[in-house]
Amino acid sequence: MNLLSIGGSDPSSGAGIQSDVKTFASLNAYGLTTITAITGQSTSKFGKIQPVSKTILKNQLDSIFSDFKIDGIKIGMVYNSEIIKTLYRSLKNYSIPIIVDPVIKSTTGGMLIQKSAVKDLKKYLISIATVITPNKFEAEFISGKKINSKKSLPTVGKIIQEMGSKSVVITGLELKKNHITDFVMTENQEFIENKKLETINHGSGCNYSASMLFSLAQGNSILESAKFAQKFTLDSIKGAQKVGKGITITHKKLDQNYSKLSNAINKFMNIENISLQIPECQTNFVFSKNSPKSIKDVLGISGRIVKTGNSVTKAGDLEYGGSKHVATALLTMNKKFSHIRSAINLKLQKETITKLEKNGFTVKNYDRTKEPKSIKNKEGSSIGWGITNVLKGSKEPPDAIFHKGDFGKEPMIIIFGTTPDSVIQKISKIFS
Repeated sequence: MNLLSIGGSDPSSGAGIQSDVKTFASLNAYGLTTITAITGQSTSKFGKIQPVSKTILKNQLDSIFSDFKIDGIKIGMVYNSEIIKTLYRSLKNYSIPIIVDPVIKSTTGGMLIQKSAVKDLKKYLISIATVITPNKFEAEFISGKKINSKKSLPTVGKIIQEMGSKSVVITGLELKKNHITDFVMTENQEFIENKKLETINHGSGCNYSASMLFSLAQGNSILESAKFAQKFTLDSIKGAQKVGKGITITHKKLDQNYSKLSNAINKFMNIENISLQIPECQTNFVFSKNSPKSIKDVLGISGRIVKTGNSVTKAGDLEYGGSKHVATALLTMNKKFSHIRSAINLKLQKETITKLEKNGFTVKNYDRTKEPKSIKNKEGSSIGWGITNVLKGSKEPPDAIFHKGDFGKEPMIIIFGTTPDSVIQKISKIFS
């Protein structure tokens, strides 16, 4: 996935394009950049701003779009009207997610847009936004209305929507003591609430909009993406580091499990005709931590990999505890064979079993009709019972386990591996 950050350069790497590139990398996306202005700032103070010319700005954009397929764009700092109009002319015809993060001033005190350019920000950039992500101050600045209560939010959101943005997310609202709330306005209105972290930091706004872009580019809804962005941002604030003499800089540690599973999911979705292997209950793909104790130690998709016509889409984000049934199967397998840490469920088809066996893979099965009533009546126990029965007496882990279903239960096959990539290698051998 290629994501483009358009904005100012922050030499402290706390915000701006440097922050966005770090966010994209932590999510295993490739970050590209177009610089609108050079700033001089640190964790303690804000220095000077030097905007780039429209010639070099357009040249950067032309260079990017002539060479790369861009899956989403984030626009941050736009210092003057010349920059705004150049961006509008270059981007107005693109039908990919565009997030406008209307940064007005830096945490360290500098104004990041000329007063004379605010009118053009409203007229041009907001009109091409898929979503705009102002904080309370920025929303008030753009709308010209004060946010003095929960009831005033729809009015402010509507004013901004009427400038052209399809959706508005107002972040960092303190509507309840010790809590932080994000207001999401699409055709509906939603509130996403979490506990407030009592800290001052540099970069959280950029973390939010950049991570939201990643989620949108994966095909998730505005609301799903806002929830993902809030969690990502809170994790970044929790991991903030004091690398300079001033305020801390937000930091999200790279989760290698996340990167490995995300890569494997992308490979899976790109296998030709893979939609034919998606069951009615859809597919989940999981990867556990070392020595997992519960499904909270298993990374999976909060939704599913779903069939959309002749292709597949990932509906939901990667979360620990995001899967239940496939995660339970993996936990049961891992309990006996600790090196098996990844699994995926697929539609059971006779030819799949045949291809697995022809490629030398070990395939085993269990009969769900023989499942004791005490197990059937206990939520979430069936799959553990089945895998446990298959593994009795096994000295080596099977590559795949299937069952032919039962009354109201869809037939299923689960393919296991040491890593997500090893699972993909098995799938590629039988479906390519």
